[in-house]
Amino acid sequence: MVIASEKSFVCAGVLVLLGVPQTCYKKMRTINAQIIWCILLGSQYVLCTLTPDSKNKNKRDSKFLRGPQDNDVFTLNLVSPEPLAKDILIHHEGYYKDTALRRFNGTVLGYVTPWNSHGYDIAKIFAKKFDIISPVWLQIVKRGDEYAIAGDHDIDAGWINDVRRKGKVQQQQHLRTVKFFPRIIFDHFTDRDIKLLLSDAKERTELNEMLIRVCKQHGFDGLVLEVWSQLAGRIDDKILYTLVLQMAKELQKQKIRLILVIPPQRKDMPNLFGEKHMDKLYKYIYAFSLMTYDYSTVQRPGANAPLYWVRSAVEHIVPDGCQDMEVKRAKILLGLNMYGNDYTPDGGGPITYGPYLDLLRHVKKHLTHDERDMENFFEIRTETGRHIVFYPTLYSINERIQLAQQLGVGISIWELGQGLNYFYDLF
Repeated sequence: MVIASEKSFVCAGVLVLLGVPQTCYKKMRTINAQIIWCILLGSQYVLCTLTPDSKNKNKRDSKFLRGPQDNDVFTLNLVSPEPLAKDILIHHEGYYKDTALRRFNGTVLGYVTPWNSHGYDIAKIFAKKFDIISPVWLQIVKRGDEYAIAGDHDIDAGWINDVRRKGKVQQQQHLRTVKFFPRIIFDHFTDRDIKLLLSDAKERTELNEMLIRVCKQHGFDGLVLEVWSQLAGRIDDKILYTLVLQMAKELQKQKIRLILVIPPQRKDMPNLFGEKHMDKLYKYIYAFSLMTYDYSTVQRPGANAPLYWVRSAVEHIVPDGCQDMEVKRAKILLGLNMYGNDYTPDGGGPITYGPYLDLLRHVKKHLTHDERDMENFFEIRTETGRHIVFYPTLYSINERIQLAQQLGVGISIWELGQGLNYFYDLF
């Protein structure tokens, strides 16, 4: 789930978060909203200048659908292996008016970040399609010898209440609504901080008591912990088990659940999380957020998440026919990326919906279908040079949702607001 907005690493067991200072998040959220507004204005300008005849302006604009629609993407036959670029441009801002309709019956988690304000709106519009929302707000820090929470200035209680209200669904005799599990990371820990935490049970208890207070204060249902991918392979597994299990058990006593972010298996990489880890943890961990994206890089351009690799990542953790297979797989939340990659001669990098649509306007035909990876891409030349763009489509997302259904796993979306509105017709 880590892309251009944030990167993290550990050196000698120290977890350090690199990126934008937390104090800037609110400013970024405002700036991001302004950027999105400028993009929308820019796209309207492009649409209004396609022909010089101003009398046809209203007729032209009516082609580009926005907001609730009478038909979903399946009825409109938009879920195609080789979609037309113009169809994406026309329909992407629309979505089926019955936002309570759910097609996927597994658990769906959506991440929301402070630097992407559109994600807050998506969570509200499609609240009934989500079981869990995970805002990327919080960091664990040390202030002197005490543990504290940073990033709590981003907590938006009014928005949480709105999403919960909009997400209420009557299920038989029970009223279900969206749960909130903020993501949490360790930030700016020194060597001494890490050693104390990993070696002293009292330190871990102090940390867990602080987390419990924060969850109860804000009414959080649980936490999403991102630590395994940073520490695995650098410290002994037994120490990681101790840290995670003590946290999970102490939170569970207070009816607070823990979701653990885990890395996928990668070729030529150490086995950071496999079947043995799942066997040790699954009875105590509420769910596992599996990061099945970022398969390709600028050094090795290609698909964001090849379908065969996504399947392999799940089967590596919970093989077919293993003990408690269904229970274990139901706890895996298969990662779906709502961003893509724009590869250029200079390297390129991640791309979200605004820049993607700008490049897509240069495409006059069908997008290419990669039959092996089950993703779509296009190649163009613009005034800025050559671009090869991989970005999710209705087809590629639907293939991964079907795979999740087949494997009996849930879904985690990184992140809400990066993709196109009509994607949510699929869930």
